[in-house]
Amino acid sequence: MSDPGSTLTWSSLLEPAESAAAPDPVSAAELAGILAGRMCHDFISPASAIVSGVDLLEDPTAQDMREDAMRLIEASAKKLVGMLAFSRVAFGGSSTAENFDVRELEKLTLGVFDHVRPSLEWAVTLESVSKPCARALLNLAQLGATALPTGGVARVAAVRQGGEVLMSVEASGARARLRPEVIRGLKGEALGEGLSGHWVQAYYLHALLKEAGGRLDHHIAEERVTLRARCPAGA
Repeated sequence: MSDPGSTLTWSSLLEPAESAAAPDPVSAAELAGILAGRMCHDFISPASAIVSGVDLLEDPTAQDMREDAMRLIEASAKKLVGMLAFSRVAFGGSSTAENFDVRELEKLTLGVFDHVRPSLEWAVTLESVSKPCARALLNLAQLGATALPTGGVARVAAVRQGGEVLMSVEASGARARLRPEVIRGLKGEALGEGLSGHWVQAYYLHALLKEAGGRLDHHIAEERVTLRARCPAGA
């Protein structure tokens, strides 16, 4: 397994923040509203597909499509459950536990990657991580998937170094990219122009790591996007 620091130097995550003018603040209420809207957008597609499947089952003129309807319902239900389980940990207070089993985090991440074009390579060597680190790891993984609109491989890695967890996702594939609004979110900047659904997850990840005492960075190269984060292990 390659070193999680092979592409970007981890020291770059320790450098002082740029002294540029601070962006307009994003209130907690505004952030919660945009994040809720983002999750509803993600959930509505499989939920609507389930309803469409049920409508087919109830349509007396479409009895020859019952098998297709059942397959649609089954696939959409699995997608919805996977996304709900993932979001419950990535964005919500899913448990009073302060640590999460990495095998469970892998299972949650696979529940999302089963329904997107990129494939997942899970290279996390830890047995468990703290709640902030778990949320950061899941969000890094999903951002890696969204950086590969036409497919590829998102390699998720995490190791412990001293009192920190070093995490990374390397998204490799044709047309690998980060939208401008995602880059603004990763930097902790207000949305400005662009799609709020893409911006909010990156901004949430930045805010999460900042509150935990961690750092976040990104690097864009030809057919590769790399996201890296440091998170205090005992945060």
